[in-house]
Amino acid sequence: MRFAASYSTAFNGTDPDRLIAFAQHAENLGFEALYVQDHIALYPGADYGAGALPPTLPYFDPLDCLSFVAAATQRIVLGTGVLLLPYRHPVVLAKRLATVDVLSGGRMRLLTVGLGALPGEAAAMGVDFRSRGRRADEAIDVLRLLWSGGADGVSHHGEFFAFDNLCSYPKPHETTTLPIHIGGSSAAAAQRAGRRGNGYFAGGMLAEHGRDRQLELARQTATDAGRDPADIEYTRWGSADMSLEHVEELAEHGVDRIVVGFAAADPARQHDQMSEFGARFDLSPTDSAIDHGHP
Repeated sequence: MRFAASYSTAFNGTDPDRLIAFAQHAENLGFEALYVQDHIALYPGADYGAGALPPTLPYFDPLDCLSFVAAATQRIVLGTGVLLLPYRHPVVLAKRLATVDVLSGGRMRLLTVGLGALPGEAAAMGVDFRSRGRRADEAIDVLRLLWSGGADGVSHHGEFFAFDNLCSYPKPHETTTLPIHIGGSSAAAAQRAGRRGNGYFAGGMLAEHGRDRQLELARQTATDAGRDPADIEYTRWGSADMSLEHVEELAEHGVDRIVVGFAAADPARQHDQMSEFGARFDLSPTDSAIDHGHP
C-alpha cells in the first residue's frame, strides 16, 4: 500500500511557509506523494451536494502550488485531487504539466482530473455544464496527442478543440506522456477511468459494496476497450486515525494508494499527526522515491 498526504488550504490557509514545511515533513516521513485540490472560483450558495462551500475558501492554483512545492523538495511525487479538467484548455495545460514535470525531475505523475460539480463555476469559464464530460474526454486525448507529437506537429479536429500541425515542447521528463488518473464517484467517472485513465480515484459517500461495483465497472470498461484492467491504479481517501485493519480491508478491495488528510489547525499538531501516522504504518523516506516514469 502507498500513502499520500493531502494539503488543503481550506484547513491550512495560504501561508507558503506552512505549505513547504508540510510537504518537506511528508517527504521526510516517506509519504509517496502530496496532493492538492482545485477550484477556480466560488460564489455565494455554491453547493456540490455535500453542503455549501463558503465563497471565501482559498484555493491555490494546483499547478502553481505544486511547482512551488517541487522547488523545495527532492522526491515526493506531485498529485492533484482533482484538477477540474473541463475548465482548462488542453493546449495550455499540456505545456504547464510538462513544465512542472521537467522542472521537478519527473515528479508530476499523479495528475487526477475530474469534471467539477458547480454549475456557476462552469458558467464563469464559458463551459456548458452538460458538456463537461465530453469536453474532459476530448481534453485527455488532446493532452496525450500533444505530448506524443514530434517536430512535424499533430492535428486535431474535435467537438471542442481544433488545431493543425501543432508542436508542444518541452515533453514530459524522459517520456512522451504523463499518467492521467480519473476522479469521481459516478458510473461515468468509473467508465472514463476504464476507457482513458491510468488510475481511478474514487470519491463520494458510497458504501463499500458500491465502490466495489464502481471499480469493477472501470475494469470491465477497460477490458471492453482492449486495455489491461490491471494497469488501472486504484486510489482512495483515508483519515489520519485509520487503523492497520482498515488499511488491510481496503487492500482486499483492490486499493493501491490511500490519500490522507491531516486537519489539525495547529501546524505542530498537524506534523505530530503525520509522524504518528508514519510510525503506525512504518513509512520510510525511500517510500517517496517510487518510480512513476511509466504512463
